[in-house]
Amino acid sequence: MSSPAAPLKEALLAQIPSIRAFALSLTGNRDRADDLVQDTLMKAWAAAASFQEGTSLRAWLYTIMRNHFYSQHRKRWREVQDVDGIAAAGLISLPAQHGHLDLADFRVALAKLPADQREALILVGASGFSYEEAATICGVALGTIKSRVNRARQRLMQQMAVESPNDFGPDLGGAVAATPARPGAGPA
Repeated sequence: MSSPAAPLKEALLAQIPSIRAFALSLTGNRDRADDLVQDTLMKAWAAAASFQEGTSLRAWLYTIMRNHFYSQHRKRWREVQDVDGIAAAGLISLPAQHGHLDLADFRVALAKLPADQREALILVGASGFSYEEAATICGVALGTIKSRVNRARQRLMQQMAVESPNDFGPDLGGAVAATPARPGAGPA
């Protein structure tokens, strides 16, 4: 005695060579094609009640396979293959608390600088002007600006008890006031 599902089972098994060829054309890989065939048959078996007698079983299976393949393809496209963990390691976010505290300390120390040194440091260090441009803006000699910037940096480092860029939090990556603004600007 056979069950009512027996004819569907036999019909599904008969379609395996055809759907396997289609799966191979979609994936280009035998192992992935076999997985796709298996997934298609599992989905078809689970949805057997939705198959309408008298319609093309082959077309129904192709539709299931195609939809499953493209769903998996879209899913894989959004995923990152990261076997060795390199991509995940790049996604870390360091805590920002140290940066906020360092910035607050920096602002207090900057406010304590003499106005001429603060102005020179902001022009060269924060605004990105060259020493020559800052000297022109302030109406002083080039050496005067270099001296002011150097003294301002030294005083800031002293006030903040900074000996190296590593003394700042991990999210800042270095001391703004302790390094030149751009390549070629060089320390005074």
